[in-house]
Amino acid sequence: MRLYSHQQRLSKHFCVWLNTRCNIHTSHLSALSSRIIPRMSIQDRARQSLDIAKTALKVKAHTPGQPNYVVSVEGNIGSGKTVMLNYFSNTNNCEIHTEPVHKWRDIQGHNALDLMYQNPERWGITLQTYIQLTMLQIHKQPQEKPVRLMERSIFSAKYCFVENLFKSGKMPEIEYIILTEWFDWIIKTQNLQIDLIVYLRTDPEVLYSRIMKRCRHEEKGIPLDYLKALHHLHEDWLVHKKFPCPAEVLIIDANSALDKMPEFYEQHRSRIVQTAFC
Repeated sequence: MRLYSHQQRLSKHFCVWLNTRCNIHTSHLSALSSRIIPRMSIQDRARQSLDIAKTALKVKAHTPGQPNYVVSVEGNIGSGKTVMLNYFSNTNNCEIHTEPVHKWRDIQGHNALDLMYQNPERWGITLQTYIQLTMLQIHKQPQEKPVRLMERSIFSAKYCFVENLFKSGKMPEIEYIILTEWFDWIIKTQNLQIDLIVYLRTDPEVLYSRIMKRCRHEEKGIPLDYLKALHHLHEDWLVHKKFPCPAEVLIIDANSALDKMPEFYEQHRSRIVQTAFC
């Protein structure tokens, strides 16, 4: 009972956090704050989470005349997501939302991203909890232009990065269960519109070469095996559909040099930014 009491306290603190930071009404949070994580095997819990997601996420084609269109640009570390967003940043009636990495690097002076890379067993849950919050904030932010392009989503955070931490043994089962509980509640109760996923599919060896060249501080110790593991999870989610997809998937081969990629983006412009809006 001590464990479940602690989990309830964590859930209540998280509800206050969601209410103050994401402006989610307290009436929607009451169910979460009072829940006790059920006793079930991790395999059953994973199946339950997938069932919840499949029910909550129904792939629907964009309806002509719908006021907003949302595109999530997905891909492994170094796949060229920022390059693609920069390419479309000057498109009329199109707004760009990059990953809030600046927030993850500076939580009142603490660099959670760097801490996670240094010691994922200790800091994985901390970073992923904050990522789940900050990505939710982007999803819920009012859309000012007809087309929104966002770098990654709350879904890739869960189905790729959280899953990798757990499957690699770097996230304890209880932390994985708690994060999954919060994720399931979010997708059941919140409208997280995505109309298209663009998957920048890139070989891990190409990613590793790019990462070594760009020399970001937090990424300097990333091994090739880590990129391979994330690649397999992206494939499981976006190609093999082992996890639910909130939208149709457009796959772009992103193995070419980054300065050559705009010609591939241009080939799919009408689908990516819905030319009728722009």
